[in-house]
Amino acid sequence: MKNQHQIRDIRFFRAKSPVSQPIADATHSISDIDFFVTEIETAAGVIGQGYLLSFHYFPRAVTGALFDVADFARQYSVFETVRMAKDFAVESEYFGNNGLLKWIQASINIAMWDAWSKSIGQPIWKVLGSGVRAVHVYGSGGWLSYSDQELVDEVVRYQKRGLQAVKIKVGAKEPGRDIQRLRKVREAVGKEMKIMMDANQGMDVPSAIALAREAYDIGITWFEEPVVHTDFAGYEMIRAKTGISLAMGEREFDLEALKALIARNALDLWQPDLLRIGGVEQWRDSAALAAAHHIPVLPHYYKDYDVPLLCTIPNGYGAESFDWIDGLIDNPMPIVNGMAHPRLGNGWGFSFLHDKMTEIK
Repeated sequence: MKNQHQIRDIRFFRAKSPVSQPIADATHSISDIDFFVTEIETAAGVIGQGYLLSFHYFPRAVTGALFDVADFARQYSVFETVRMAKDFAVESEYFGNNGLLKWIQASINIAMWDAWSKSIGQPIWKVLGSGVRAVHVYGSGGWLSYSDQELVDEVVRYQKRGLQAVKIKVGAKEPGRDIQRLRKVREAVGKEMKIMMDANQGMDVPSAIALAREAYDIGITWFEEPVVHTDFAGYEMIRAKTGISLAMGEREFDLEALKALIARNALDLWQPDLLRIGGVEQWRDSAALAAAHHIPVLPHYYKDYDVPLLCTIPNGYGAESFDWIDGLIDNPMPIVNGMAHPRLGNGWGFSFLHDKMTEIK
């Protein structure tokens, strides 16, 4: 009998966010908000999608990797996500299991989950088992490239939408600029709204400690990636000397950083990136390790995937909210009073619109 769940075809597309604009944090200047979309079709004609955020980085390298990994993935059925990832780890070892190839494997993993859940007529959060039906989200942005007015306008917009927390970029080169921006945000949103800060690895340990202390009276809920993500001793020192809660994880391709920070008692929030860490199973593995050590999970960027996944774990803390794909998909995720609900449709519950994308040949 023909296997109706076999992957018959894999197609790739590029899309640019309709709100694309140059932005900058402490370590990167980003010219475009671009995406690569993977589309899988089964022998039965069921279509699943997965996407990765690419910005402007290395489009030819990403495109080549997509087609190479697609050739490997065609031998699997869409429910064989674990087998595919295990086999691919062996196949990709020569060039390294962590890196671009893992991102590509994860985009196919996400599309496989979409197609499989659609094949059985269920949302992914039901397939995996749900514990909650709503997830807190926070407004992310606060780019260092913003003027003071743009910064204030953004956080006030988030507040008017009912969000109860915002994250601001820090790590500015000008002395005193970070604390000035944070104070403007606190003045704009009042005492009740939570404020977080994110250095994107752009500070050293002394400057991170100094900022954490200086910002104490502002009331910072947590400090994300204050220093380079491999400086575990630095995380330990910042937390010990300031008492501020620390968040990290978006740069990790495996569980080694999480293990090291747990051993040092140097982490308060785990932030896995669904694409970097390798897909649904690896994301959930990392969440389970965090749960074993009473660390909440607050994933990086991919709200439209993270909200349903957070509904399936006991230690979900919240999700990061960007609206970058909303103008490209058929069913944007509504956020009401700072809460997002998983979509009711099968699979991930949304699809990219073909008239908003360009197929890669």
